[in-house]
Amino acid sequence: MLGKLQILRVLLPDITLWGMELGLLSMRRGELARFLFKPTYAYGTLGCPPLIPPNTTVLFEIELLDFLDSAESDKFCALSAEQQDEFPLQKVLKVAATEREFGNYLFRQNRFYDAKVRYKRALLLLHRRSAPPEEQHLVAAAKLLVLLNLSFTYLKLERPTTALRYGEQALIIDRKNAKALFRCGQACLLMTEYQKARDFLVRAQQEQPFNHDINNELKKLASYYRDYTDKEKEMCHRMFAPYDNGSTVGEN
Repeated sequence: MLGKLQILRVLLPDITLWGMELGLLSMRRGELARFLFKPTYAYGTLGCPPLIPPNTTVLFEIELLDFLDSAESDKFCALSAEQQDEFPLQKVLKVAATEREFGNYLFRQNRFYDAKVRYKRALLLLHRRSAPPEEQHLVAAAKLLVLLNLSFTYLKLERPTTALRYGEQALIIDRKNAKALFRCGQACLLMTEYQKARDFLVRAQQEQPFNHDINNELKKLASYYRDYTDKEKEMCHRMFAPYDNGSTVGEN
């Protein structure tokens, strides 16, 4: 006879339990399953107050919407550049896309350093691979996505100089890309390079006039620039203000 039974609906990876990990190994993509976990495989003797008491048997209903399999990607990345070149381009693009998706997953968890590592692996694969002229646009499109991700990630890591560098590389591929222009503008704003920030953001606005993020960033820039000029005026005023004896700074 079961004790108190809790029925929970969760979206992974919010909760991970020993029983859940074992159960997931038996599931297929798109499958809906119910698992009954004894306390040893669930929350144990401590429970999860206030929702789940100690020593509770729980019923989990899990729908496996999708998953990322890193085994294939890790195996491919372990090969030498010469060995990778033996595979068709579609294989390289698939592995690079998997690495980018892993980076996106880590980014959503605010694990920006780990996300950066995955994005750089994807970019390295794409840089290594040469493609015939008729397929170069596929490599360029994949690179563009990774470069945009890297630029955003370095903004989160508070490294605007590097964020700007990746943003500018993205603009080499697509000079009118609004996201790349926006990231470059954000980076310049953090670096207090207000004129460059304005140039990038105005170009981004021209591509997407009704984008709230771009318009708000331009407002922020205007506010920062006003504060900056006010401080400059105040500093100049203090530098050239007269002394009490009537002389001014710089007079002999």
